Amino acid sequence: MRRRLIAVLLAIFLTPASAALAAPATWSPPSNLVTPLNQVWQHQEQTYNNGNLYGFRNYGWDQIMANRGYINYCVRWDSSASVTAAQRDQIHAALARQHKKWMDELVGHNAWPYGDVPVKVVGWAVRNRSQLQWTDTSVDIYVNDIRENAPQCSTPCGRFFHQNGQYPSCPGGYARHYDQSLWLTDGFGGGAGGDWGQRMGREYFMNNINTADMTILLHEIGHTWGLDDFYDWTPSGVSNFIMRAGSSASITEFDAWMFRDWWRHLKSRYGY
Repeated sequence: MRRRLIAVLLAIFLTPASAALAAPATWSPPSNLVTPLNQVWQHQEQTYNNGNLYGFRNYGWDQIMANRGYINYCVRWDSSASVTAAQRDQIHAALARQHKKWMDELVGHNAWPYGDVPVKVVGWAVRNRSQLQWTDTSVDIYVNDIRENAPQCSTPCGRFFHQNGQYPSCPGGYARHYDQSLWLTDGFGGGAGGDWGQRMGREYFMNNINTADMTILLHEIGHTWGLDDFYDWTPSGVSNFIMRAGSSASITEFDAWMFRDWWRHLKSRYGY
């Protein structure tokens, strides 16, 4: 009777988040991926941050841990097009869906502490306020603050500009800070990604807003979390994965294990 009661209580209280907390601290990639994973990590250690990969403190991992489990975004609308409230909400939803594809690869793995990582869009930057066809106050709006020849979200609120995680001059305070920017540019080909966020063509994003796998965005989110590019070399025994541009349209098993390998090597930074 007592065992049954314990089992019932566990079934009630062991939520997805707590299940992730209870996950064992193990590292068990498929045997055929061990060698290429080791090659990738060694390459990253040798080439990142002048050979000091661990000295950099603004990977996506640092951002999520500072927030205790969520990521805030600001949209840089580098475009002459107008945006309706419905399109705004579609953009937010598409970003959240694609971000979740990476986060789901960590749930229940190697003591990863979160069952879900919400994405919140807290601001928009635009050249002309009239382009944004809504009047509600759900997001902060920054008008004609130009940086890199594009609308810029508030620098006092940006993690890229305040990597100590303090935002004393952000009008909305910590709740309205943003960790990353989604930078959508008219006519931009390909993509770019880093600790600051992701950039791609506005047309590409809007044309693919309902696709299951927005390949360029998924690839660039990978960079934000530290994953490498593979333009000049390929790990042994693998050739098709999303971080090798043009070889896969979606996250593969190898991408997932490269992602988890970052957590394996950085988790002690956060006490796991």
